[in-house]
Amino acid sequence: MSEEEPKIGVYVCHCGANIAGVVDVEDVIKYVEKLPNVAIAKHYVYMCSAPAQAMIKEDIEEHRLNRVVVASCSPRMHESTFRRVVDEGGLNPYLFEMTNIREQCSWVHATEPKKATKKAKDLIRISVARARLLEPLQKRVVNVTGKALIIGAGVSGMRAALDLAGRGFDVYLVEKAPYVGGRMAQLDKLYPTDEYALDVLKPLTQAVVSEPKIHLLTNSEISTADGYIGNFKTRIAIKPRYVTVKCDACGKCEIVCPIEVPDEFDYGLSKRKAVYLPFPDAIPKTYLIDHEKCSKCGKCIETCESGAIDLYQQPQEIEVEVGTIIVATGHDLYDPPEGEYGRQIYKNVITMPQLERLLNRNGPTNGELRLSCHTPKSVVFISCVGSRQEPEIYKRIKDNQQFNRYCSRVCCTATLRNASEIKRRYSHAQVFYLHRDIRSFGRGHEEYYIKAGQQGVVFIRYKPEEPPVVSNNRKGTIVTVHDVLSGETLAIPTDLVVLNAAMVPRADASEIQTKLKIARSVDGFFQEAHAKLRPLDTPMDGIYLAGTAQGPRDITDSAAMGSAAAAKAAILLAKGKVELEPIVAYVDLTRCDGCAMCVEPCTFKAIAIEEYEQKGTIKKRAVVNDALCKGCGACAATCPPKCIYVRHFTLDQISAMIKAAVTE
Repeated sequence: MSEEEPKIGVYVCHCGANIAGVVDVEDVIKYVEKLPNVAIAKHYVYMCSAPAQAMIKEDIEEHRLNRVVVASCSPRMHESTFRRVVDEGGLNPYLFEMTNIREQCSWVHATEPKKATKKAKDLIRISVARARLLEPLQKRVVNVTGKALIIGAGVSGMRAALDLAGRGFDVYLVEKAPYVGGRMAQLDKLYPTDEYALDVLKPLTQAVVSEPKIHLLTNSEISTADGYIGNFKTRIAIKPRYVTVKCDACGKCEIVCPIEVPDEFDYGLSKRKAVYLPFPDAIPKTYLIDHEKCSKCGKCIETCESGAIDLYQQPQEIEVEVGTIIVATGHDLYDPPEGEYGRQIYKNVITMPQLERLLNRNGPTNGELRLSCHTPKSVVFISCVGSRQEPEIYKRIKDNQQFNRYCSRVCCTATLRNASEIKRRYSHAQVFYLHRDIRSFGRGHEEYYIKAGQQGVVFIRYKPEEPPVVSNNRKGTIVTVHDVLSGETLAIPTDLVVLNAAMVPRADASEIQTKLKIARSVDGFFQEAHAKLRPLDTPMDGIYLAGTAQGPRDITDSAAMGSAAAAKAAILLAKGKVELEPIVAYVDLTRCDGCAMCVEPCTFKAIAIEEYEQKGTIKKRAVVNDALCKGCGACAATCPPKCIYVRHFTLDQISAMIKAAVTE
């Protein structure tokens, strides 16, 4: 049909009142009917509805349409829907063109209906001009490697690994830390069940290490990642532990080690040795040596009866081929810079993660809330530290400090639970919760707010433009805050200030972004393909997101997201084959001179220069990897001889659109 004279069907959507409430749809149809090659023009209340879809299919058959234009909402929303409809009607799905007259017309010109109607006519005229030159495209099918790679062995990563292994797929689970469990391993109790974190985590970690289809690689990182959906080749760098699998975790080496450094697992509240086990229940339960801090004195070697110490152990690198990748790299925690709420100035100003370690029965104080050997009689919590920062309100404490405008979601309920826990353990203690507002949104979370109030926790609301001030005088630490409800300015003497630190993107997020060629949003977390319709997908097909790598969320949501990402990945792996999008760059080899101007602009690394022989002469030309190409068009824009273009967006099509835009 593409070789026949174009017979175009144009369909204009009312989108309820979203479009028809501003644009005169009937006037648009009268205009469109007169455009060249338009065989039929209709309008309907909701073009995405089943009756409207059936109408398009019937018209294709009855009127022998060979092009279809739908003027409605954003292509991100329903382009795939209408392509499927056109395909079911007997046309190649790429003989379809979509015009956005909602977001680009009625919504932005809601107060100018006449101008909006004219613009709708212009946009449809441009689309019809392009539709005349559309050509059928065919998807290419490639095989899928039936294995998965998961980056990050926190809750979401382990949950995804177990789900995929349960479906019979081999999984490479790569964790940067020397243990699995992520941030959850450092927590005390969990809301909303009040279970100990490690009691919940242990069954999960034991299931991971005992599952033969899960290949666990701790102390490891992704060094390179190449390939495309169904066929990714990744190289994994395994850092040496300097302690072999012979280790029986007896701990004698740790006892004799003379080196002590701050323990990062306890957020610097305690010390660890250069040879150490991250925490008593760490998986794998094998010691490791901090090679940078180790003095190479050899005492650990002399003491180890099993001969497990190897100070000359070398890094390893392995290559694995997988069909899909799940990014579950987790998050970092906001570290307030010096001076923010007295942080790093006063020793009794700590963060919420540090409080979790102090309350933890396996923590530096064995669960006793002690700081400098004293149990505080007054505790002040300050919320939204590192979250919901508005540039017009907050001033940067350091020049390169980023504003985190998002809400970290978990902070309010975590504060309520810990405030309640302190009152339960130390009923005599005064506990103050200074907040902008309280967002305890989940099931069972509001109960913590009620309980804390009943226990005597004092809630004080402050304005974001008037945050609390932490200072010291001869009597001790004072927190000064203006109470919004009473209108009074309060000076609260306190022994302990707890800053409710935000979740922030991982420090190495940019490295992972570069290696995997995925996107990050303005807040720095990894960006999903579509917030509503593809919340787990990335723009890079075959790579999915799970847990807090995508944004702040609690353990319940992270586990659910891990299972969801595994389900998405399993669909791809189970099929064994995948269709590749045909809207990719194409090189006219008869004109390409191999100048390589198209190589560097390609962010997906889909273009390479190859040499070939022609009549005894070695020449160069550009070649496109269809599986990697995303059809962005950057190469076409930089090609001097104009010999590279994107299928479905050819130069002729774009030229026709420009002419239609300037000619009514």
